[in-house]
Amino acid sequence: MKLGGYQPHRIRYWLATIAAIALVAGAPVGESARAESQQEAAVAAVNRGLEQIQAGNLDAAIAAFQRATEIDSSFAVGHYNLGLALRQNGQLQAAADAFYRAIQADPKFALAYGNLGAALLEGNNYQQARTYLERAIALDPNLGLAHYNLGLVLVEQGLSNEAIVAFQNAIQHTDNAPEPSYHLGLVYLETGQFSQAQTALQEAIALKPNYAEAHYHLGYIFYHQGDLDGALEAFRQSAQADPNYPNAYYGAGLVFLQQRNFGEARRVLEYARDLYGDRGEAQRAMNAQQLLQRAVNGEGF
Repeated sequence: MKLGGYQPHRIRYWLATIAAIALVAGAPVGESARAESQQEAAVAAVNRGLEQIQAGNLDAAIAAFQRATEIDSSFAVGHYNLGLALRQNGQLQAAADAFYRAIQADPKFALAYGNLGAALLEGNNYQQARTYLERAIALDPNLGLAHYNLGLVLVEQGLSNEAIVAFQNAIQHTDNAPEPSYHLGLVYLETGQFSQAQTALQEAIALKPNYAEAHYHLGYIFYHQGDLDGALEAFRQSAQADPNYPNAYYGAGLVFLQQRNFGEARRVLEYARDLYGDRGEAQRAMNAQQLLQRAVNGEGF
């Protein structure tokens, strides 16, 4: 009996806004003064936007960043911060457009390429996302967010070996972020490399002890290795980290059925079924119900 199919959650990195800095050089004196005044106004608008971000006023921040780009349409930092704010506001296409304008204004702006790639990934435009993420990495090989999002793209494209390399690079260039290790573990798991998957998932948990999905997948490994006690403990920790994570209860139900502990199996499988139902995951709810019926009938594995 297989565990419930996992649904890896993607956490994409949207970097904190960056301060606006403008330099003007090489223009005649009169033009330089006008350009400097224009760019100072754009910088001031971005800084107002940053203050609004810190105050939690997202709409006001967006308006300030938009004003900066109106004052100076070539101000890459203005477009970039606008993209970040729009993405935070759920305006994915508008965010991608802003990041694109940022790289048009500054073709060497690695962060803008990285975030444009992430926005395209969010929109399931995998090939274009890959192109921009690879460009970001070419500009800045140490850009962890680009390696991470490239790994997600490669997973979607079915390129497991390449994805493993990308996540390994993301781990190398990203401090204290559990997601690259988690997704590395998933790729290892999907390719049957259980020992490597276990190591990667344990590294993710070391960075984030309440990582419910990582605990669940660790339990998945233990279950398939026949370590029922280890699996049950991992599923318990998953449920403790997120009491509303149905896979944790489903996995525990499988263990209890193996152990012929039908009372506990009924309890956790009922909970899994109801949680799946609340999430609108009808097939998973049906799977849990089928296992629940085995528990009611006193049928183990």
